[in-house]
This record gives sequence, C-alpha cells and structure tokens, in this order.
Amino acid sequence: MAGSKISCIGIVGDGCGGGREFIIENEILFARDPQSAKNTTLLKNIKGAKSISKKACILYIVCENESFEFDLSAMKCI
Repeated sequence: MAGSKISCIGIVGDGCGGGREFIIENEILFARDPQSAKNTTLLKNIKGAKSISKKACILYIVCENESFEFDLSAMKCI
C-alpha cells in the first residue's frame, strides 16, 4: 500500500535508539529523533511491510513475503 506508515517507539534505556521513533513509510525505514525532528534513513526497498517492533538494538520487521531483523548497532540486516 503506497504511502502507508507503520512505526514503533524505542524505550529509553532499552539499547540503541531509545526514545526514537522507527518508521517505515514508502518502503523506507527511518529513525526520527523527537528532539531535533530529524529523520535518518536506515534502509530502503522494504516491500509490503506489515509491522515493526524493537527490542534492545534489534528492529524486527514483518513483511508480506518475509521477516527480517535490522541491527541498529551494526546498521545492517542480520
């Protein structure tokens, strides 16, 4: 669905990215800093994203055809 947005918010003290909002919109994963309102692009070409969640330094992304993990400390998929 083009233009759809899903997101989760990192808990402060729970590893990397605490307090930031992680957003998938238009097939792009962003980290949004609430203080500066700046978006940082983390990953592109995320097809059919259904949900995103975070635990410690790992983002868990579920898509229509696959699921994967993005390590915020390494800044790459694992």
